[in-house]
Amino acid sequence: MSVEPKEQFAKNVYYDRTFSCEAAKILPGEFYYTGQDMLIVTVLGSCVSACIRDRVTGLGGMNHFMLPDGGDMSNPVSASMRYGNYAMEVLINELLKAGARRENLEAKVFGGGAVLRGFKAINVGERNAAFVLNYLRAEKMRIVAEDLNDIYPRKVYFFPRTGKVLVKKLMQAHNETLVQREQDYASRLKAPVGGEIDLF
Repeated sequence: MSVEPKEQFAKNVYYDRTFSCEAAKILPGEFYYTGQDMLIVTVLGSCVSACIRDRVTGLGGMNHFMLPDGGDMSNPVSASMRYGNYAMEVLINELLKAGARRENLEAKVFGGGAVLRGFKAINVGERNAAFVLNYLRAEKMRIVAEDLNDIYPRKVYFFPRTGKVLVKKLMQAHNETLVQREQDYASRLKAPVGGEIDLF
């Protein structure tokens, strides 16, 4: 049995012609951080992303997680970017190791839309949104912007150097690719998640 990597640094880096800069696209379970003048982009449905940056140096990054809490962090299944508690810890620690200072960190948070029909019973989008806000408050990290919940998926463009974020809400009629991606990702999470919760 193979264990999925504990963390996944986004590998999809490309040149974005719209914004004329290098860009990194992150998928569920991935994260990316940089000190360069570039763009980090993702598309969110029920998942949540935190955009965290050092407001002095411009060093910043983004994560993308599907479930709020994985429980026991010493368990390799729980220690995974699929879970918000681990995804937040990894991104913050990587930023600090790269030279960010905790007192300069600020966050912008996005996602948690009610887009997965099968997830309505467990309110995964709402739980993700509540989790990220509670986590950042517990860490005493300033939340400078948020766009959470609702029924629409979002495309998020984060420019860590300046802190600028652009959010485009996607029309419900055009989100089948996103729904399929989140359902596929959920189905790859082989281990039980969140105790009593059944994703299948």
